[in-house]
Amino acid sequence: MRKITTKDIVSNALIAALYVVLTLITYPISYQGIQFRFAEVLVLLCFFRKDYSIGLIIGCAIANLASSIGLVDVGFGTLATVIACVGIMFSKHLAIACLFPVVANGFIVGFELWKFLGAPFWISVGTVAAGEFAVMVVGYILFMVLKRRKTFFDTIRANQNIAFKW
Repeated sequence: MRKITTKDIVSNALIAALYVVLTLITYPISYQGIQFRFAEVLVLLCFFRKDYSIGLIIGCAIANLASSIGLVDVGFGTLATVIACVGIMFSKHLAIACLFPVVANGFIVGFELWKFLGAPFWISVGTVAAGEFAVMVVGYILFMVLKRRKTFFDTIRANQNIAFKW
């Protein structure tokens, strides 16, 4: 087991804070049925470093406290992020990694909106998944561009998937 360093704690705290800030400054489009939560791009950091899932999960839980359904969203939304992060952490292809948040958020948040807000189930699944897909396309492009910069991998302290192709 690797020793957790102060740098690891600070990195995860920064990721959590960035997730919360990005979610809250885009509040009107970060919650409910049609959501484009731009902070979700950050979950792709788990592709390069598994331990960043901690900051992402904590950031998601904190951001979901601001949801109109509060603790329900903390539970369900954070569960979707946990599942997405686990899938991403073990992916070997960035394009496949992008599918985990789409599916997890689509079904889990879609179920949440159906169960607690009375929204139509399949429409909720579809709109949440579509919003997540759009954000993942942006994230995929962003990380494909960033991979060309050697300093990117050093900055995020990447320790896996450094030589990814797609």
